[in-house]
Amino acid sequence: MTTLDRLTPTIGATVTGVDLNDVRTRADGAPLRAALAEHKLLVFPGQSLTPTAHRDFAAALGETTRAHPVVPGLDAEHPEIYVLDSGDGGKAPVWHTDVTFMAHPPLGSVLRAVTLPPTGGDTCWTDLEAAYLFLSPVLRDLADRLTALHDGREDFDEYLRDRLGGEGNTWEGQQVRSLEPVPHPVVRVHPETGRRSLFVNPGFTTRLVEVTEPESRALLAVFFAVIGRPEFTVRHRWSPGDVVVWDNRSTAHYAVDDYGDQQRVMHRITLRGDRPVGV
Repeated sequence: MTTLDRLTPTIGATVTGVDLNDVRTRADGAPLRAALAEHKLLVFPGQSLTPTAHRDFAAALGETTRAHPVVPGLDAEHPEIYVLDSGDGGKAPVWHTDVTFMAHPPLGSVLRAVTLPPTGGDTCWTDLEAAYLFLSPVLRDLADRLTALHDGREDFDEYLRDRLGGEGNTWEGQQVRSLEPVPHPVVRVHPETGRRSLFVNPGFTTRLVEVTEPESRALLAVFFAVIGRPEFTVRHRWSPGDVVVWDNRSTAHYAVDDYGDQQRVMHRITLRGDRPVGV
């Protein structure tokens, strides 16, 4: 029997009693998809997935995307799998939400532990709905009316230009040849729950559109500080076989870089999302 145990009052649940190898169809995945919208983060310990089974499970939750708008996938048979290798730039010690620098960021992400360091290498997630509700009513009202620019050039422009010759992957039906900042609402309305979340992150959000540059810096500093409050976070210590699924529409995450030059390899698949809608 499948059971869900909450990790915190607002974010995360551990799911036991299910073998993800058996979750192969959208009908199989529907209860987990509903649980994902409710809990924002699902942890499946002790799984045994091959790259193909990882892809099949992800496809049962939603339509999979290419590995990344820029970075190629694992191999020709698994173009959906993004390899996060600590020895090849696969570290992300900053709060971020995946691929918000595209017009249609992913709905969610499915991460599988492949190679883990002896200690360390945890991942933290934060509840962006709780962060929004923590703001004062006056600041929430302001945030509801703001737009932010998200920019992936600092992380991926050089890779696209120098390693790929300017020819990235196909994302939303178009080949990526450049990375331009894209606007998203600062407050996103979740398309399934109708709840509001902050939709900014220190990894990719660079500017608020409707205010001056000094005001933008000050307001983003406030939003980023709220996002990082420990009351809204959960920290996962990885074990071999763990699979974690999270909702990119209501969370941000942080990969803790405390394991030095030890190897850490994770495989991630993202689910196709829609254009964020604000208040």
